[in-house]
Amino acid sequence: MIPRIVIAGTHSGCGKTSIASGIMAALTARGYRVQPFKVGPDFIDPTHHTAISGRPSRNLDAYMMGEDGVLSTFHAACRDADIAVIEGVMGMYDGLDGTDTGSTAHIAKILDAPLLLVADVKGMSRSAHALTSGYAGFDTAVRFAGVIFNRIGSPRHRLLIAEERSVPVFGWVPVQTKGIVESRHLGLRMAHETASIAHFGSVIEEHCDLDGILAAARDAPPLPALKPEGRGEPSGKVRIGVASDEAFCFYYRDNLDLLARKGADLVFFSPIRDRLPNVDGVYLGGGYPELYAAALSRAPCRSDLARAIGEGMPVYAECGGLAYLTTGILTETVEYPMVGVLPARAVMQKRFAALGYVNAVCTGGTPLLPAGLCFRGHEFHYSRLECDDDARFAFCLQRGEGICAGQDGMYEHNVLAGYTHAYFTPEFASSLNAAARASFRV
Repeated sequence: MIPRIVIAGTHSGCGKTSIASGIMAALTARGYRVQPFKVGPDFIDPTHHTAISGRPSRNLDAYMMGEDGVLSTFHAACRDADIAVIEGVMGMYDGLDGTDTGSTAHIAKILDAPLLLVADVKGMSRSAHALTSGYAGFDTAVRFAGVIFNRIGSPRHRLLIAEERSVPVFGWVPVQTKGIVESRHLGLRMAHETASIAHFGSVIEEHCDLDGILAAARDAPPLPALKPEGRGEPSGKVRIGVASDEAFCFYYRDNLDLLARKGADLVFFSPIRDRLPNVDGVYLGGGYPELYAAALSRAPCRSDLARAIGEGMPVYAECGGLAYLTTGILTETVEYPMVGVLPARAVMQKRFAALGYVNAVCTGGTPLLPAGLCFRGHEFHYSRLECDDDARFAFCLQRGEGICAGQDGMYEHNVLAGYTHAYFTPEFASSLNAAARASFRV
């Protein structure tokens, strides 16, 4: 049985990332092996969790993974951990299309985990109790443990709220003026780009009942055991190059692990700084190629990759990786040449072009994935593609925008690239590995 606690929020921006990260940091400082998680499809908050805890943070998303998938990822990641801390998404009850599906509350119920609510009480006193009582009683199936009041303005502010407690209180966190992580167009800055928010650990130690939080986490009941997964791997490893640097940094850890379990040796490299390594296929994730477009256009990896693709090497790319494979990325003032193997160019915009979950089926045409393969994922991007008339698409989206009118997965040669950040199924990972295995480079 793994002690576990879910950190929910009244709404986006209430401070749950800082509070959750602070709890992770405080527990890590006490010597606990903390396994972090993030509810939903977010790529950015997990980088902060990982930097703090020293363990890869995992996404828990009931829409993309299914309830059994949530439990499977949770069990696997928590091996040898002392405690799990799960940061929620948006407001506590905000799920898919106004339902419970995929909400923080939904994940808490799947994991039968105690939940702490972070309530931003700036500008309120007694009203804070109406707010927290409503959250506590809205869904009685949630194991509601209590609240952390955030952005307390003064000792008097705290006293005014403390006059009438309606739910257990685990913390009174004052307004913080230092170490706040800045945001930009896709969310917070990544952990490698900004000062660590680990200093919130000392804030939690000073202003929260960390022993009480530990006791609540330990109060979680045992979870049902899952059927062990098969461990058989295909004979003969295949080498998959994974672009990993400040331009390409959006990956679901489960996807990488699944590729490895299905027989891949993952070779991480930087398209900005490295030559293309000796690999059999490439996975280009999302990220911020538009911020590093000048460096990417100058880097030797651009021509290395174009040459390898011309020789038949398979490449799978998502979002930022898609933009990198086009003829160029057009920013506000400059168009930077990219790899140039897809008949399109990426044009940056001032607001997002698509945001939400994706439900896709592969219609065929590409050697990387079989026709009929279904998968789910997420899209969030500020670019749009200007496609040539002869552009071909392999994904039909039953939900989502994609590249063009519900079509995604542009393909050319052995390249397949789309805006969808896919959550890999076993068949998806096996198919990518098989495509790479069929094109061994010696």
